[in-house]
Amino acid sequence: MKNNKSTFSRRKFLGTSLLSAAGLSFLPKTGLAASPQFFEDHHEIRLGFIGVGRQAMGILNGMMRIPGVTVLACADVYEIKRERFKQRVTRISQELGKNDPKAEAYADYKELLKREDIDAVVIASPDHWHALMAIDACNAGKDVYLEKPLTLTIKEGQELVRVVRKNGTVLAVGSQQRSEHNFQHAARMALRGKIGKINQVLVHVGQPEHPKPYDLEEQAVPQGLDWQAWLGPLPYMHFNENLNPPITLDPAQDEKLWGAWRWFKETGGGYMTDWGAHMFDIAQWGLGMDRSGPVKVMPGTDSSPLTYKYANGAEMVVGPFDDGRQGVKFIGEKGWIKVSRGQFDSSDKSLIPDMDRSRPEYSPHYFDFIDSVLKRKDPIVPVEVGHSTCVICTIGNIANELGRPLDWDPEKQNFPHDWEAQSRLHYNYENGYSL
Repeated sequence: MKNNKSTFSRRKFLGTSLLSAAGLSFLPKTGLAASPQFFEDHHEIRLGFIGVGRQAMGILNGMMRIPGVTVLACADVYEIKRERFKQRVTRISQELGKNDPKAEAYADYKELLKREDIDAVVIASPDHWHALMAIDACNAGKDVYLEKPLTLTIKEGQELVRVVRKNGTVLAVGSQQRSEHNFQHAARMALRGKIGKINQVLVHVGQPEHPKPYDLEEQAVPQGLDWQAWLGPLPYMHFNENLNPPITLDPAQDEKLWGAWRWFKETGGGYMTDWGAHMFDIAQWGLGMDRSGPVKVMPGTDSSPLTYKYANGAEMVVGPFDDGRQGVKFIGEKGWIKVSRGQFDSSDKSLIPDMDRSRPEYSPHYFDFIDSVLKRKDPIVPVEVGHSTCVICTIGNIANELGRPLDWDPEKQNFPHDWEAQSRLHYNYENGYSL
């Protein structure tokens, strides 16, 4: 561990973790600030942000509100986003009555990682950069909050898991539904057998599920954007502003849409990885399949949906169900449980939790990361869980692309005796990059 880690207090805030080791508790109605001694031993955590687009702005707002958290720097290949970040840090600091130092900005994230005064980084870059940036951060002795999906390829995920454990890094995945009460309750009830043995799980991630080939028209690269650095290990593709939505500083105008890189197979995984990283995560959790996975994947066709089959006989079916909301429905021998953002329902009404909960003062998912950094413990979504969820997304896309059933070995994480499918576990990096 780097020396800066050893300065963190090993004493516990409350004697127990904010979120239980099982990850099934939740923050109290009264909020974290209700206990006056809660932050008695809260030492400063100094953050850097890598990739400061639309998602990073939300994380920044949440992280800065946690007492003891200071944001020191950012890195991004787009000059105007770096400038927005610095201004936003100053504004939030003033709103909170804090006297934090002004944030520094870097075009190259490796310069940020060289700073010994940064304890942890938040990585919210496009998916094709997740693995390289997170691996570099681990090797630099930084803890990591990494946006979902964990990586773009399965091989990247395998390597990231190895590097995290080799370095003793705290890596939390931004699958925030794990910290939401209704999703936690759904997983808990399913795992406890409250609806009997689960035979089927319905998962809706959005449509179209699979990514499409890049088809946006070519546009001029805006001033201040290093497009080649944005591409990184990817083969060359022309710029379109939908990949990197424009913003302005005066007047202040944030992105009006999410970066479209997530919808194209060259740069993302479509709804399968964008929303699948959330919904498959809950489905696997409730099935008791964290850190594991299915043994067979059946591609989606005009007459049948994409389906995953597990060794215990359960199956996970992908596509719209009931009211068409993105969500998860567990179907057991004794009934069903359905959960989506802000909603919960069950055939057994006694299982429905109290949904009228006050919003906590601090985001429980962000706080869990800070708590984990201080206590040197795994967060509610550790790297292995983020990886197993990401695998589900990726092998589904591979099955759809090949158009045939695939056997999967969840322990060895490969397609047995299938060289064509196996070749899709990774892609060839270009421009001098290597994993």
